[in-house]
Amino acid sequence: MIRSDGTGRSATGRFMIDPLYSLSGFVVGMLVGMTGVGGGSLMTPLLILLFGVHPATAVGTDLLYAAVTKTGGSLVHGYARSIDWRVVKRLASGSIPATVVTLAILSLFNLNGEAARGLITMVLSLALFATAFVLVFGQPIVALYRARVSELDPRRTAVSTALVGALLGVLVSISSVGAGAIGVIALMLLYPHLPMIKIVGSDIAHAVPLTLIAGLGHWMMGSVDWHIIVSLLAGSLPGIFVGSYFAIRVPERALRIILATTLFVVASRIAYDHLNVASSIFTAFTRRTVE
Repeated sequence: MIRSDGTGRSATGRFMIDPLYSLSGFVVGMLVGMTGVGGGSLMTPLLILLFGVHPATAVGTDLLYAAVTKTGGSLVHGYARSIDWRVVKRLASGSIPATVVTLAILSLFNLNGEAARGLITMVLSLALFATAFVLVFGQPIVALYRARVSELDPRRTAVSTALVGALLGVLVSISSVGAGAIGVIALMLLYPHLPMIKIVGSDIAHAVPLTLIAGLGHWMMGSVDWHIIVSLLAGSLPGIFVGSYFAIRVPERALRIILATTLFVVASRIAYDHLNVASSIFTAFTRRTVE
């Protein structure tokens, strides 16, 4: 049993594995292995909507969870030499400073307060809508773009890559979403001649320092639950291997449409809850002002 204090420790002080979190981790890991979509797009909403975890804790926990899982993926791509470190450095030159600044701003908020909850849920819903859109329309957009643009200015590409990194740094630090599908599509547009395997490998390699720094920042602010991380990893690591095995046996297009529909519904629910909370706060503020 898990203690009521939420630490997940037994009477001897050891972490206990929660089977429900592990099962969720397995399902998310399997979907990540089959689709390549970042786990944050799936795990953070799951923690908030299904388990009732506070949005700040869900984001911080998912960031460190993602840092561990993406490290494994990065090692595999590094061994296969499918990482373009030039692209990784360009992304990091924008994302790392943006992450540090975003964390500094978040530290000014009471992460357990309504203002922080509203900010996180708003950014999270927008990021999920964007991810769902990219899953369905990303490849046709890239195909149309590549048909019209044959070559890009190298200097402009370098600057644009750093700006994309900065955008990802802000999104990931606040919502833990963005380093997966959105990052991959952006790189496909910026580097049309780079092999897909190197685009995916570079995106995963860049996500390691990004999620680690953002996750450590949330940990310093007290918005990380280590018990949840351990339980999720116990399920997700086998899930990723199973999903990778079945990836070539499942119609990718159909799976991506189903996943995009799910993300759209989840984003709508989070946005709806956010509007309700914002409306309640505004009503309470108006009443106090009138009184």
